[in-house]
Amino acid sequence: MERTRRAYLAATAGLAGLSAGCLGGGGGGGTEDCDAGDEPTVAELPAPTLGPDDPDVTVAAFEDFSCPHCATFSLEVIPELRSEYVEPGVIRFEHHDFPIPVDERWSWQAGSAARGVQDEVGDEAFFEYAHALFENQGDFSPALITDLAEDVGAPGCAIQADAVNETYRPVLEADRQSGLDSGVEGTPGVFVGDRLVEPTYDAISAAIEAQR
Repeated sequence: MERTRRAYLAATAGLAGLSAGCLGGGGGGGTEDCDAGDEPTVAELPAPTLGPDDPDVTVAAFEDFSCPHCATFSLEVIPELRSEYVEPGVIRFEHHDFPIPVDERWSWQAGSAARGVQDEVGDEAFFEYAHALFENQGDFSPALITDLAEDVGAPGCAIQADAVNETYRPVLEADRQSGLDSGVEGTPGVFVGDRLVEPTYDAISAAIEAQR
């Protein structure tokens, strides 16, 4: 699949506290299965979103793919929000990256792979891929990155290259800085409108209802 968006954005190549949340961590491993090669970094990419363009309320979550609290949020809370609020068109849900990093390797590489999926095949595939990454948290490897990408219709080796080369690191760094500027101290950091709330379904739902 031709990566037209990346080709355009590559012109900028070379840019380099909630009560339950992640605050730091270690390293990772794995072996390469594809020829990662070299490719320019991508400096800009919109936040992946679900839901209408003109919602009653916007919910934005800042997450680190290596954070276990983010895994709980992604696997348990987001599906409820999709069912109750996204699908009826009440809210728009936005994903933002916030690599603390919990894991010095995979917080960046898994995030970059997910953004590569978004760039290749769209926002819906991004969220499907993100869900799969969180389901397999702790087992990250280049082979897993590749296989999960192919499962959602993205080119596996290209996505592995995005991970290994941290192609979207500038996008992740910009998201992280935006979160810091907004007061995010740990992950997941969840905003309903401009209000930072606890990353539980009940707290988010109450904040949504208060703003409707």
